[in-house]
Amino acid sequence: MMKNISVIILTFNEEIHLERCLTNISKISNSLFIIDSFSTDKTIEIAKKFNTKIFQNKFINQAQQLQWAINNCDIQTEWIIRIDADEYFTLELINEVKERLTGLNSNINGVILKRRHYFLDRWIRHGDRYPLYILRIWRNGKATVEQKWMDEHIILLEGESIIFKNDFIDHNLNNLSWFIDKHNKYATREAIELLINESRREPNGLFTDLKKSISNSSYRNRFFKSFFYKNKLLLIRSCIYFFYRYFFLLGFLDGKEGLIYHFLQGFWYRFLVDSKIVEIKHIASRKKISIEEAIIEVTGYKDFKV
Repeated sequence: MMKNISVIILTFNEEIHLERCLTNISKISNSLFIIDSFSTDKTIEIAKKFNTKIFQNKFINQAQQLQWAINNCDIQTEWIIRIDADEYFTLELINEVKERLTGLNSNINGVILKRRHYFLDRWIRHGDRYPLYILRIWRNGKATVEQKWMDEHIILLEGESIIFKNDFIDHNLNNLSWFIDKHNKYATREAIELLINESRREPNGLFTDLKKSISNSSYRNRFFKSFFYKNKLLLIRSCIYFFYRYFFLLGFLDGKEGLIYHFLQGFWYRFLVDSKIVEIKHIASRKKISIEEAIIEVTGYKDFKV
């Protein structure tokens, strides 16, 4: 166990995952911060068994909740790890963190990890789903959260990042109904993000300094997808993206579980985002109100801010 690392975990009704996550990550740190969005299940009860520091804060989106944690938890350690409740580190990654983190050069302020995703208990290895590179470890005070409604990243304020060799696991145990409900909420937030960027005539967060926070290949993919996906073929683009991901990027090799995943996440979800964009623009046009006012009316986000 390392005393110079704190861990931030955002939770809402995570009783199915939290004990697995805390048992795993406590092998690295005993400075554990739970930021809960007023769970109604046994999440808090489980968290208390691990001597965590528990905070509760109203959830608006991931970026705001994580930044709230950084600003309000009085974290004193040199390093911070962000992990979701349905994630855990492989034993190899745990050992790599223990062996390498304290010896990093002073100009290295961030560590990028490889995400391995399981869906219906199957490792999704194709369709550009593995490896996904995400900055999840950073020096305290040397990073901030990209303030986006969806697909936010940790952004280094100074210094460089390094990629560790081993994986962390994203393995959610909930059922398909939960998955669909979650992605419906994601689609709302992504539609908001795309509409905000469109109204500002800005690309989808591309000019944020991400090159130190994700790998070069991931940055290029984000640039390509953001430009193409933002500007072309509303509603039709989800079909093109699914075909590209499932056939050209070999998503079909992930079996029947992969077909379900790539269809739902690569086609249905993207089509739903576009549908919500169409709905919001329709409301704005019919009622002759701004896009921001239409977003509030459609989503009910009273705390919405551009």
